Amino acid sequence: MTYDAIIIGAGMSGLAAGIRLAQYDRRVIVVERHNLWGGLNSFYTLGGRRFDVGLHALTNYAPPGTKGVPLTRVLRQLRLKHEDLRLGEQRCSEILLPDLRMTFTNDFEHFRAEVARAFPTEVPGFERLVQAVRDYAIGQDRPADQSARKVLPEFLGDPLLREALLVPITYYCSAREDDCDWHSFVILFRSMFLEGLSRPDGGVRTLLNLLIKRFKQVQGELCMGNGVRRILVDGGAARGVELEDGTLLEAELVLSSAGLTETMQLCGRQDLVRPADVGRITFVESISILDRLPEECGHVAATSFFSTGVPLRYRPPSDGLVDVASGVISSPNNFVSDQPPEEGCMRLTFLADHDRWCALEEDAYREAKAREVERAIATAAQLTFDWRPYTVFQDIFTPRTIRHYTGHVNGAVYGSPHKRHDGSTQVDGVFLCGTDQGYLGVIGALVSGISMANRYALVSA
Repeated sequence: MTYDAIIIGAGMSGLAAGIRLAQYDRRVIVVERHNLWGGLNSFYTLGGRRFDVGLHALTNYAPPGTKGVPLTRVLRQLRLKHEDLRLGEQRCSEILLPDLRMTFTNDFEHFRAEVARAFPTEVPGFERLVQAVRDYAIGQDRPADQSARKVLPEFLGDPLLREALLVPITYYCSAREDDCDWHSFVILFRSMFLEGLSRPDGGVRTLLNLLIKRFKQVQGELCMGNGVRRILVDGGAARGVELEDGTLLEAELVLSSAGLTETMQLCGRQDLVRPADVGRITFVESISILDRLPEECGHVAATSFFSTGVPLRYRPPSDGLVDVASGVISSPNNFVSDQPPEEGCMRLTFLADHDRWCALEEDAYREAKAREVERAIATAAQLTFDWRPYTVFQDIFTPRTIRHYTGHVNGAVYGSPHKRHDGSTQVDGVFLCGTDQGYLGVIGALVSGISMANRYALVSA
């Protein structure tokens, strides 16, 4: 079977690329090794309850009709309607550091006032930073970006304020240990603070179902439960793929959302991957279902980004399975919704070591999950509230889970520390979309799929 393009992975970027190509009558197939679409942002049912994977919040919120912003551009290019997303805005979110609590909403003036309250002498520098973020030209062809830790002192003298900005941004995007590249920092600053956070009513399933429905409307082909065994390469150029069941698909254009390292392995060219290109940032996450809503316990933040130490320690732990000194506390209940939930939900995400988790025998693995999550919640409870007495159900995933369902080496959630902003690889006709192309978050993944489709297949469309 011959196609104009083969797309590896039915996550956000892969589906967006597929829709974009099929809208212009390209024959395109999206191939996914699992039986459920979504990739890092998917969903599942357990114990009669529906759970989201990956999605805490949708960044880049914009009200209907807002011009010139990423969300509006994505909806226009995929021909989707804003109202169909059923987005509920955050009530507020917070940044928690020793002796510091700052809140932010989808009104940037609120955060500007918080900075002025907590750091009055930093206001001029913060305003220069905001202007620099607004003026920064985000393009696809960029050299290796500077360290955000090295750039921020040009604007901000107080290290506590620098950490207050780095904690949420690193946790939501960074594949670099103890740092974030400046390009990603700018994107996330805009996405979180200048635009804002929201959540689809019904969770990530709402958005994914819209994408699948649209893909089928434009006659795209979807191959589920049959992943790519290898990318066929001849003379240094892509010729198609071989699927796990032996089926051969022909195409001279392959868009891969599998990640840089993983895509080169599929090409049989893992020798082209440098050790520095292999990411290690991975997490453990617990999802706790409560018999009451978090706001009944005084907790109203949609998302809480915390670090119990300064500076933030953002790397796999050196001496154990997890590092509970920092993380993200998320409550899906604390987004505005037309359908108030009957049960509460608290999600806690914290840093982990992939190799140690994967080395555990099954009994030790189960025991470790329960033990480490208990320890992490005890830490988070000192900052928010202790939800353990109200927990009626809990699920936990680890780096082992992430690697199983995504195929990412090291269970790396954010992929390679070094992004390919133009999507190129060393194999002609093979291009990256998604995490390792460099756009961030759910909306960023959609932008990535669209931009790579536009650039490499729809140049004249």
